[in-house]
Amino acid sequence: MTYRIEFAKPAVKQFKALSPQDQQRLKPKIDALAQEPRPAGMVKLSGEDDLYRIRVGDYRIIYTIQDTQLLVLVLKVRHRREVYR
Repeated sequence: MTYRIEFAKPAVKQFKALSPQDQQRLKPKIDALAQEPRPAGMVKLSGEDDLYRIRVGDYRIIYTIQDTQLLVLVLKVRHRREVYR
């Protein structure tokens, strides 16, 4: 089952603000969520319903999974210092 990947507006802005090198490093990880939305290393964020995090170097990708719609919605793509603020 393949999930559809969508970005929230703030996540699009955050992703475009990254350097091209960082974008190239993050893009395959985001694309891989379509095949496996709960990969090894994924952490469910405590205190939040249905929010998950994956680490890619110093960056964090925060997303939610909607299994009924086969959708992965990327909410944030930020540096680890800034993502939880």
